[in-house]
This record gives sequence, structure tokens and C-alpha cells, in this order.
Amino acid sequence: MDRTPLAPILRRATSSLVDAGVASPRTDAELLAAHVLGIGRGRLALVDTVRADEAGRLDELIARRAQRVPLQHLIGSAAFRHLELAVGPGVFIPRPETELLAGWGIEHTAPGATVVDLCSGSGAIACAVADETQAGRVIAVERSPEALVWLRRNAGDAVEVIEADVTDPALLRELDGAVDVLLCNPPYVPDGTRVPAEVIVHDPLEAVFGGGDGLAVIRPVIALAARLLGTGGALGLEHDDTQGSAVPGLLRADGRFTDVTEHRDLTGRPRFATARRR
Repeated sequence: MDRTPLAPILRRATSSLVDAGVASPRTDAELLAAHVLGIGRGRLALVDTVRADEAGRLDELIARRAQRVPLQHLIGSAAFRHLELAVGPGVFIPRPETELLAGWGIEHTAPGATVVDLCSGSGAIACAVADETQAGRVIAVERSPEALVWLRRNAGDAVEVIEADVTDPALLRELDGAVDVLLCNPPYVPDGTRVPAEVIVHDPLEAVFGGGDGLAVIRPVIALAARLLGTGGALGLEHDDTQGSAVPGLLRADGRFTDVTEHRDLTGRPRFATARRR
């Protein structure tokens, strides 16, 4: 059977992705190669050659990635903390920076706690909380029918899925004052902001843009959190890096929260705010 050296294939693939403006060309080329071969990326160093059909499949995937189809759509999954989440068209791809918010929520989830994840999308935050804590109940809220397909697939039996709009003032009335931790990664990018090609073409825009100032969903989420959280309950809310003052300001102005704290991501940019219910 004809076999082709892998090293030059990866060099050509990387060059193609560089020309296409992909942010992490070598990493993406290696991840796609590992996907085609059915191995972990770390084992590529042990592979000298590939079959002709494998090389052809990799070429096809590289060509689609060069067209800025998201890597996660091509692979069919996205890594998030300790999980591999199923993702594809119609659902927002979870970002590494959101792992910080999830981690904060996990640290503040006591055994038996009730946790709510609003604007859940793929279920990344909710599934991570269910996976890494002994929460008594984890609830994920999402309104998009397309995203709900992926959310339900990822949630399994570990997370309760509710189809609803987080701006609905009657949402989860039965849980008023009974929620211990509320987490949310809402649409927060201000309208008109330039975003990468992968986002503008392939991410659902309703999960990205949050109105003229990016706060159109954040405002009602803060009001909802104040209603749902019990005394001392923890709130974590992701936001745009331009909203490092605006979101904590909204939390303080509400008057029902204390311990308002701003958190930065690994690049030093404002990324999420936290607070406690008075």
C-alpha cells in the first residue's frame, strides 16, 4: 500500500493555513492530522507515514479550515476543561477563557448545591460543573432550537435542560431565592464590532452580539440573578473586555449584590465579574 511521509504534508498544511490567516496554523494542522489518524496529537511524533486515503482526507480538511470553517466543526468536538463537548453548526463554540468562569463557579459549588447556567449554548459551563462538583442540581437554560440539539447531547442525564429565554421575567419562578450559584456567558459583543471570519460566518450571531453597548442581555440577567439567588448566593457573569467597568457598575447599582469583583483572563484583559447576593 502506498504511503506518504507525514512531515512534508504537515509543512504544506501549515503553510496553507498561514496564507489563509488562521491564528494557530501549526496547531490546527496537527489536530486535524491527529483527527484523521484517530490518535492524540501527542502521538503524531511517532507517525512517519500515512496512507494515501488518510493524506487525501487531511488535505480536504485543511482546505476547509483554510476557508475558515472552525476547527471544532471539522473535528466535531471542542475541549473544555476535562470534557470533550459535541459541537457543530448552530451552537456557539466554547472558548478557553470561559473555562476561568466555569472554574470559579466550580470552586463556589458546595455539595448538594443548586446551580443554574444561563445562555448555556453547548452546555460547557453546566456540564463542567456537573462533572467536577457534587452539586445536587445543575440546570442549563437555552432558547435556540439549534443550540439545544447540542446542549441535550452533551448534558445527558447530568444536567437538566430548559428551553427558555433568559430575558423572560417569569423564568424559573419556582426557584426564587433557592439558587446557590448562577453562571452566565451571555451574548456580549457590542453590535458592529469586528470579529474573526470563523465567528461571523459560523457562530450563531444571537450568541455573540449583545446590542449597541453589548449589555442588552446582561442587564436582565443581573435582575434575574438577584431574584433567583438566595442570600449569599454566588453570581459569575462573563463579559466583553471593554466592559470591565460597566458590568461591575451595573451589579453595584442594582443594590442587591455585595463583594463585586472583576476578574481578568490569562492575557490580563477584563473577562468576568462575580458577586454575592445580599
